[in-house]
Parts: sequence; structure tokens; C-alpha cells
Amino acid sequence: MTGGGTSSKGAPRGRFTAAFDRLAALRAARARPATGFVSQPEPRTIGSFARGRQLIAGNFLFAGFLVEGPGLSIWDLPMPDPSFEEALHGCTWLDDLAAVGDRPARERAQEWVFDWITRFGAGRGPGWTPDLTGRRLIRLINHAIFLLNGRDKAQAEAFFRVLGQQTLFLARRWRSASPGLPRFEALTGLIYASLALTGMEQHANAAAEALAAECRAQVDAGGGIPTRNPEELLEVFSLLIWASDAMTQAGRTALPAHQAAIARIAPTLRALRHADGGLARFHGGGRGLEGRLDAALAASGARQVPPKGLAMGFGRLHAGRSTLVIDSAAPPQGPASANAHASTLAFELTSGRWPLIVNCGSGAMFGPEWHRAGRATPSHSTLALEGYSSSRLGPATRSGSTTRTWLDETPKEVWMRTETDPARHALFGHDGYLSTHGLTHVRELELGADGNMLTGTDTLGAMAPPDKARFEKLLEADALRGIPFKIRFHLHPEVDAALDMGGWAVSLALKSGEIWIFRFDGPVDLSLDPSVYLEKGRLRPRATQQIVLSGRLQEPISQINWTLAKAQDTPSANGGAAPPSSDT
Repeated sequence: MTGGGTSSKGAPRGRFTAAFDRLAALRAARARPATGFVSQPEPRTIGSFARGRQLIAGNFLFAGFLVEGPGLSIWDLPMPDPSFEEALHGCTWLDDLAAVGDRPARERAQEWVFDWITRFGAGRGPGWTPDLTGRRLIRLINHAIFLLNGRDKAQAEAFFRVLGQQTLFLARRWRSASPGLPRFEALTGLIYASLALTGMEQHANAAAEALAAECRAQVDAGGGIPTRNPEELLEVFSLLIWASDAMTQAGRTALPAHQAAIARIAPTLRALRHADGGLARFHGGGRGLEGRLDAALAASGARQVPPKGLAMGFGRLHAGRSTLVIDSAAPPQGPASANAHASTLAFELTSGRWPLIVNCGSGAMFGPEWHRAGRATPSHSTLALEGYSSSRLGPATRSGSTTRTWLDETPKEVWMRTETDPARHALFGHDGYLSTHGLTHVRELELGADGNMLTGTDTLGAMAPPDKARFEKLLEADALRGIPFKIRFHLHPEVDAALDMGGWAVSLALKSGEIWIFRFDGPVDLSLDPSVYLEKGRLRPRATQQIVLSGRLQEPISQINWTLAKAQDTPSANGGAAPPSSDT
């Protein structure tokens, strides 16, 4: 979990970082700092009831590996990979067990936490890194009442002692946490603990100043973060709110840069929110736990409306009860692209409370092969040249126990131009296939005034003379058969799809009773193919379907028109029961 690079002597920098972490952990473990809480903490992190039930049943899904261990302590599981073990030490599973909240869940939580204290509380083990300690400390404090229920005095003393030791460790080592979400977690954990635990208040000012500095460095003027991951932005937003609330309860005030970051992020998250309350699923992020986004927005107190134009590089169209979010900016670069997707000009469409068109999502929770597949352009609702993604993945690099693959050869130009009605009609383009084929993809999208029709035009072409020359050379090399491409529309698993009108249309039935019809016009073939929906909280990918328009580009330019319209006399998007949580 440490940074890459090398020192001036050529040794991996991560080796020295790990050594300093170990030394700081051992020093902290010798301290006897905290004896209790200054004030009783309130649980803030929200877990998944479904994942909690899976844990109680002995199904452990972490870092893309599923380990079955009914009756085993979480620390006695076979560890298939160091990343699996590190995920356990982050203790986010406490949120899920607390979401269940019954006696078996509490007993598992207590057993595993006090077992961790016995085995690793002396400052040893893979959990003693700033990236993991902040995450773990937040959970231990949040769920302290849940964990201490029925425990004896000796166990309570051990619990508070290890909280204090981790606080001292973070005070010394937060600077070595990975930039971005892990550092926000480390500093929020340090603020949390400094204000909640006896004898720790002296660390609060420095932690608050450091958190404000991270807000200035990591949250841009538009309320976005370098990874462009909406769910990660929600995590950062939540951490900032929790830290601000902790300071308020302690009679302090969050610093101006901290407060300003909350105010900048809130309208951006509103722009990335679908009508069903979930987040748009891009660049490694999922839709978020049910209600989490709305709860965070309400807690922030920020009332700013979504920004005009792009929000963290995403365009938003909305009308009636329909919302559409499209990736319309350059992908993340460098280390920020370690989980980024080749999703340029992909969109998601939701009708009321019902997702209709989606992206497959991040497969990271199902292992490295699914992770890589989920990042490719064919896993998104956009156009892709056969065998190519709009951004290509570079070589894998290893940092500590973590393997990273950055995006490489990304589009140099990605643009959005609003048309007649900026809220409903826009033109988008990218040059991700210019270097390989001389081709540019242009996509025009327009929602009807009532939100009941989406009209789309996808244009693939060689626009300038040098681009035409490159395209024609490739065409000749392929015996003039044409450059194969596909336009994909991945469907949510709750959508029932069937070919209609003799194979010239697709009817889409939502659980609300709505019927939508997909039609097209252009030199392509229509098919309804298998697809997958990759979402957190499930043990395996969910099967679904995708609408595919397949063609071959034999001329310098080709245009495909399509529509997705709600059939007349079908129920409104307001009707029907609420959709099931994606975490069940």
C-alpha cells in the first residue's frame, strides 16, 4: 500500500516506508495512552446488511478473492493474496456486521476485534500502515459501544489501549499514507481519535491543519478529485463531514479550506446522482450503498445546485423523471488512473427509480481478470472498435503487495458542447482512436422535454486529410473489408429485454411496468447479447444483457442513429415498487 519509485541508491522506496512504519508501530505499542472516551461516539459509517449476513455464514469476499470459512476466525482464514489480508486489517467488515446488528453479528465482531488485539495489538502485522490504520480506527471508534457490550474491564482496557496506540502511530506516520482517499482516511481517523480519546487532544490541531491542506491539494475548484471516481468522491465527502462534525461536537470549528471543500463537492455529487438516488458508475466506483449519498448530502448542509457544464468531467442531461450521466472528459492520468476505465463517451440512463442503461462496473471485487475486463471500453455503453479500447492499459507495476495498471494512450481531446437546451441536448467527441486508426467518435444525445425519449447519433469518421490517409491505409491492408466496430448498451439486470419487430427493435420492460423500445437506423446489425453487472456486495457477477449494434466502417465516415423511447400507455416512472438494493 506504499508508494512506488526508488531512492537515490536505487532501493525501492516502499521498503524504507515499511521499515519506518514498523518502527513507529512498535514504539506506539509500548505506550499506555488512552483510558476511555472523552464523549460517547456515534456510529457514522454505514454497512451492508447482505454482506454482514455473508460474513456470518462464512463467506469472505475481499480484494477480489472469495474464501469460504464457516466457523473460522477471520484471522485464521487461508490468505490467497497479501491484498486480501490487508483488506481484512482495514476492518470495514465491522460496518457490515453492525448493519445486521443481532447477537450473532455482535459476537463475530467482538471475537474478531479482540482476536486482532491479541495477535496484532503489539504493533506487528500487515495492518500497521497509515493507509489501513486510519480506516480501522474510524470503525473501531464508530462501533465501540457495539464492541464493548458485555465485555469485562480487562478487555475494555485493552481496547482503549490499542485505540490510543494507533492514534500515536497515525500522528507520526500519516504523511506516508497514499495520497487521495487513504490519506483522507488517515487524517480523519487521527482527528476522530484525538477528540474522542482521553489524553489525545494534543494531536487534533496538527491533524486538522493537515486535512485542510489535503483539501486544497486534492479537491479541485470544481469539487472533483484526480481519480474521477464518483463513489470515491462520496467517500472523501463523508470523511470530511465526519471530521467536521467531530470538531463541532468538541467545541471546535473546521478550518476554512475544509469547509470550502465540502461546499465544492456537494453540488458535484448532486450532478452525479441518478434519479434513483444512486451514483453514476464510472472509473472503479459503484452506485453506493442505498441512501448513503442522500444522507451525506443532507448532513453536509450544503444547498448549492449542480454546476452548469461538466461535473468532475461528467455531463448530465435530465428531463421529466429521466437522468443521463456521460463520461465527457479525459480519463485520469498517472497513479490516479490505477482503477480508471476506458469509458470515454459511455453513458448511464435511469428512468425514475429504475436504472435502464448502465456500465458493467468495476470487477475488482471478483478478482484481477474481472477487474481488467471491467475497465475495457466494451464493458461500457459506448462505441468501441473491435479489439481496441478508447484508452489502453499499460504494463502492470507492483508496489508493496499491490499490483497497479495505469491507463496508457488516452484520448488527447475529449469535449462536450451543449446544443439547443443545455439540460437536454449536447454533442460530445473524443479522439481515442486517432493514433491507431485515424478515427474520431462523435456522439449526440437529446432527451425529450418529458424525458420519455432519448435520441442518439453516433458518428465514427476520419475528419482531417492525414486521418483519412491513415484510415485508407488500414482499409487497404484489410482487403477493404472495413474496420469492425460495435455500439453497446448494457442493460441493468432488472430490465427484461426481447428482440421485437422481426429483429429490428428491442423491447425493454422495467419492474415498474414501463416499456421502452430501442430502434436504430444505419449500416449496422442489431443483436441482443449476454452481459454482466459487476457490483459490490455480491459474491458473483450478475448475468444481464446488452443491446449491440455491429458494423464495419468502409467509408471515411459513418453515422448511426438510434432512439430509446417509452411506449405510450405504460405506467409512469413514478409508479411501481422501489427497486431492490444492488447490495442484496
